[in-house]
Amino acid sequence: MLESTPSLQRLIDELCRLPGIGRKTATRLAFFILQQPGHEVRNLAQALADVKQNVSLCGRCFNITETDPCKICCAQERDDTILCVVEQPQDLLAIERGHDFHGRYHVLHGVLSPLDGIGPDDLRIPQLLQRLEQSQIAEVLVATNFSMEGEATALYLSKVLQSLGVKVTRLAHGIPMGGNLEYLDAATLSGAIARRQLM
Repeated sequence: MLESTPSLQRLIDELCRLPGIGRKTATRLAFFILQQPGHEVRNLAQALADVKQNVSLCGRCFNITETDPCKICCAQERDDTILCVVEQPQDLLAIERGHDFHGRYHVLHGVLSPLDGIGPDDLRIPQLLQRLEQSQIAEVLVATNFSMEGEATALYLSKVLQSLGVKVTRLAHGIPMGGNLEYLDAATLSGAIARRQLM
């Protein structure tokens, strides 16, 4: 159907490679781009080129940054005694949106997944251990996702870090604010009961 417009077909094919973008959405986006003024399309192309050229990983925490070390690692007002370990830079951004955590971060860039051949050395775990040896971190907050792989990673980190004499904590989970008990799944309720607190 698009044989007469190979450039448009190529754009659709490239957009399809993005996560969560199927052929219909890619086609809709391609036609949207096609209808934009030339300077808007050039701005988009330049933004894509700039992000690839300018964004790299912080040498200390492995967050995305345009300066090394990143702004969070350079911030003097942050607490050097607590370190939050997250799976991906997006997780760090989500925690920062809450404005409640004031410590430092360490980004693993994945989770343990033996079925996919991902072990501790495939993540930034060796760098985490080295960082702990060279700093005065007293607590590590493990903030991996509550997926099977995230839980396995948290358990692995807990065992390794406790052997170093570091206090290891985990994000709490359970019933969300405004949550209605009758609509919650059994695993969420079970977790909430297991982690109940005194009032």
